[in-house]
Amino acid sequence: MSLNERIADDLKASMKAGNAGRVSILRMIKAAIKNKEIEKQSALSDDDVHSVLSLFAKRSRESIDQFSQAGRTDLADKEKNELEVIESYLPQQLEEKEIQDLIQEAINETGAAGLRDMGKVMKAVMAKAKGCADGKLVNSLVKKMLEA
Repeated sequence: MSLNERIADDLKASMKAGNAGRVSILRMIKAAIKNKEIEKQSALSDDDVHSVLSLFAKRSRESIDQFSQAGRTDLADKEKNELEVIESYLPQQLEEKEIQDLIQEAINETGAAGLRDMGKVMKAVMAKAKGCADGKLVNSLVKKMLEA
């Protein structure tokens, strides 16, 4: 079963169960997937659906930070619930130690010597991580490891 079909099935189940919050989130995801299909003019692969979901997850994390800083815990909690649903469809995120190992491997492969080689290292790490690592975290770790 493709990821798109799984989301559609979960939407139907949530509608039958009367879970309005989850239905709202899944409808939003389905709409974004449909828009991407129209843009691409073909059905999306699971990797394409993962990229759509990753964008939603990134937006939710940023919203949580902003709402928390503004003292709006009610909105931050709502975003956390959305993020939880979105992450249930994404691959398991790598631990920080695993990301550091990937970065070290990429540094060795590319022969990176300093911050000027950060782009090469980021490209190599993100290709290996394939949506299993937050780009912001990877960026900060690469910077820290290249500065050392």
